[in-house]
Amino acid sequence: MAWFQKTKKTLESKKKSELPDGLWMKCENCGEIIFRKELIKNHHICQTCRFHFRISSRDYIELLVDEGSFREFNAELISADPLKFKDTKKYTDRVQAAVKKTGINDAVRTGFGTMDERKIVLGVMDFDFFGGSVGSVVGEKITRAVFKAIEGKYPLILVSASGGMRMQEGMYSLLQMAKTTCALAELSVAGLPYISVLTHPTTGGTTASFSMQGDVIIAEPGALIGFAGPRVIKQTIGQDLPPGFQRSEFLLQHGFIDMIEDRSRLKKTLSTIISHLCD
Repeated sequence: MAWFQKTKKTLESKKKSELPDGLWMKCENCGEIIFRKELIKNHHICQTCRFHFRISSRDYIELLVDEGSFREFNAELISADPLKFKDTKKYTDRVQAAVKKTGINDAVRTGFGTMDERKIVLGVMDFDFFGGSVGSVVGEKITRAVFKAIEGKYPLILVSASGGMRMQEGMYSLLQMAKTTCALAELSVAGLPYISVLTHPTTGGTTASFSMQGDVIIAEPGALIGFAGPRVIKQTIGQDLPPGFQRSEFLLQHGFIDMIEDRSRLKKTLSTIISHLCD
C-alpha cells in the first residue's frame, strides 16, 4: 500500500504531458490520476468526483442501445460547400480532415436501435467532428430521423454535444434551426415522445433549437449548457455571474431542464421514461 501511495504521488506531481501515453489519464476536475482501463470500465466517469469525460458518438451508442441492435441510416451524407468558404484553409479541406479524424461524415450519427428490446430512433452528436457544429447535413440527418420515428411510430432520443451552428455554411446552417424545429412539431402532432439528452457542451443555436425542445430534457452532471458562453455574457452585461452559471445543476435549479442523470444510469432512466410515455 505504501508503494502504491508513493507511486500515485509521483504521478500526480508530473505534468499531463509527462504521463505515459494511453496508460493513465488525469481528471480535468479533481486532478486524480486514473488508469485508462478503469475509466473505460466506469463509462469514462471519474470515480473520485464523478466528473464525466467527453465521449464519442460510438461510445454513446454502445451505452444506450442493446448490443448489436443499432442500424445507422443516412451515414453517407457529407457537407457541400455552398459558400465556397475559405479562411486559413478551404472548408472542404477542413471537412475531409474531420472525416479522417473521426471516421464519420458529419457531426451526428442517426439510426434505429432497441433499448431494452423496445424500438427507438437515436441520434447522437459527436463533438470531435467540427466541435459538433450544426451544418446542413446535421440538420438534414436530424430531420430525417424525426420522420423515420413518425413513420415507424417510434420514440426519438437525441444526444447533443455541440458548439452551435457551423459558421462556414453561413445562413444555410442557421436555417437548420427552423428546419429541425418544424420537424419536431410534426413528431409532437403524431403523439410520439422526444427525449433530449444534453452533454458537455451544448451551446449556441443547438441549444436555441432542437436540444431544448424535448418532452423530457435530461442533462449529464456538470454539462455546460447555454446560448452564448459565460465569458461573452459577462462582457455583455458587465456583471459577475452566479457560481456554476450555465452548468446543468444551475439549469435544473432554475427550471430549464427536467433532470440530471449520471451516465452510468442513463440507459435505465431513458428506458423507464419511454415505457411510461409509450405504454
